[in-house]
Amino acid sequence: MEIAFRKAEIADAELLIEIYNSAFYSDYITYGECPAYGKTKEMMEQSILNYPKFVILFHDKPVGCVSCKQAEAGIYEVGCLCVIPAYQGRGIGTQAIRFVTSYYKDWDKFTLITPIDKKENVRFYTEKCGFEIVSAEMDGNVKVARFVLKR
Repeated sequence: MEIAFRKAEIADAELLIEIYNSAFYSDYITYGECPAYGKTKEMMEQSILNYPKFVILFHDKPVGCVSCKQAEAGIYEVGCLCVIPAYQGRGIGTQAIRFVTSYYKDWDKFTLITPIDKKENVRFYTEKCGFEIVSAEMDGNVKVARFVLKR
């Protein structure tokens, strides 16, 4: 399986909107809201600046995105990991987590938040990637869990 990652640039805003909208449409329908769905071009451009992003390429085709931001020394927040539905279940997300843990060499901890009732996400992050759930809280009308991966 040929997977590659390239740093997203401002010029990728519309591409990333397409990827995010495809990947997060079901969340938007399920919850009636999703912060990653329906971004404007300007919102995505700002997001690219605030949360460094990598476009995930599968045989040179853009199929997903992973973004991380350093919260403090050694601690990184995964802001987004998404793969368009037609390419899910192929190990691409697992490769993306491996990529960021090798790219950010000084990491002690990665954190992220995802809806706790999305069993496939919980299983993916805990069983395939080694994260642990450390807390739960409400984000709007969605119960989310905080996941942590320690070195």
